[in-house]
Amino acid sequence: MLPTIENVTIAEVAAEGKAVARVDGVVLFVPFAVPGDVVNVQLTKKRSHFMEGYITQLVQPSPLRVQPFCEHYGTCGGCKWQPLPYPEQLKCKQQQVEDQLVRLGGFSDIKINNIIGSEKTRLYRNKLEFTFSHKRWRTREEMNVEGCHAERSEASQVGTPLPTCCEHEILRFAQNDNERSEPALGFHIPMKFDKVLDVKKCHLQEEPSNAIRLFIKNFAVANGYDFFNLREQTGLLRNLIIRTSSTGEVMVIVVFAKNDEEKISALMQNVQREFPQITALLYVINSKRNDTIGDQEIICYSGRDHIFEQMEGLRFKIGAKSFYQTNSEQAYRLYSVARDFAQLTGSEVVYDLYTGTGTIANFIAKNAKKVVGVEYVKEAIDDAWVNARLNGIENATFYAGDMKDVLNDDFIAQNGKPDVIILDPPRAGIHPDVAQTILRAAPQRIVYVSCNPATQARDLALMAEQYEITKVQPVDMFPHTHHVENVVAMKRR
Repeated sequence: MLPTIENVTIAEVAAEGKAVARVDGVVLFVPFAVPGDVVNVQLTKKRSHFMEGYITQLVQPSPLRVQPFCEHYGTCGGCKWQPLPYPEQLKCKQQQVEDQLVRLGGFSDIKINNIIGSEKTRLYRNKLEFTFSHKRWRTREEMNVEGCHAERSEASQVGTPLPTCCEHEILRFAQNDNERSEPALGFHIPMKFDKVLDVKKCHLQEEPSNAIRLFIKNFAVANGYDFFNLREQTGLLRNLIIRTSSTGEVMVIVVFAKNDEEKISALMQNVQREFPQITALLYVINSKRNDTIGDQEIICYSGRDHIFEQMEGLRFKIGAKSFYQTNSEQAYRLYSVARDFAQLTGSEVVYDLYTGTGTIANFIAKNAKKVVGVEYVKEAIDDAWVNARLNGIENATFYAGDMKDVLNDDFIAQNGKPDVIILDPPRAGIHPDVAQTILRAAPQRIVYVSCNPATQARDLALMAEQYEITKVQPVDMFPHTHHVENVVAMKRR
């Protein structure tokens, strides 16, 4: 058994969201802590250069600490920064971008603009995905496990309770000790693919999101529907996806594990009757061993098979498989920054790499001579073409395929040498071959949009010999989490 360290003062927040303290010169990572907290920490891992642990007692709360607003805080795994005031969250994210650019990219002399915060810190998401489970995860209050009640008693002495279920408990409790044979519809427990927390209220998405989820769960329970067993892959009800849009439209997708026509029809009919405002009521039969629906048929039960988003007069068709930034208002700010950084005059050929459904490409098309979008997912490219036609955009063209295979010298010869390249890759960043092709294409300007400043810094370093950074703009898309978007402008030396 590793020791408990007492009276540890939390110093800062690390890149991945855990708090950091230093004990005898060794870094200690602690979840669910706030800078300025004084805590007792039970170690779970001890190495020569770092340690990990969990809070057993909050000796003295930080002056910064605020009360979490969600009853599920600390259990569902989302919104881990709720005890940290939003201005402090923004400071941490700003620091994260700076640290990654300096430590991983070697860029020590660049100015970073102040982060653009989200006007909404709750109800900002336009998409949530829920999982059905035949057994719900029990919270700590429900567990009669020796030690947990003592920890809560100690914490309550200073008036600030610990999270209802810390990460260490997921590791400590036996698999069957923390489940109850009652169905659940909610979010996965961190690090446990087969454990689901039953969510009573989520503060991330506008209504009727909560109402729809609760109605479906209650109807299914009342009528004897089988919730999915994630280990044995049995049961009927599997997943629920709810999308809302800034135009007020609503999409609901119910994923079933098998085709039970009678029960599917009954559920969908009742959802349609209860929520006539649903624009697109869809369902999927997914009998695979994973939850992805990208390769599955989407069946439209009622309404349309899509909803619409709107941005600066442009309309974007969003289908069940479409990607769209999940914070609509901040997406507009993010894309506006990218457009400003591109410095378009109307005469440029622009490559929009990792274009997704062509949102950025169509957003900037009126400011460019020609826009060329490339994306791996064919269905996304189909959406990009639809959105271009929907908005009367005739100077954008789109290609589907693996970026490292599509983007080559022949492709550039065919589509024209780019004056500007905009990159918005997945978290893993760009392939080294893609970086080399970009360098050979030698655009005058590069705008790199990233949801992972670490891989962004690594990729920027690959191009630093030929390009210099001129602007850096962080944008917060996900309040109460450690995630941050960052936009970097580079010009050819």
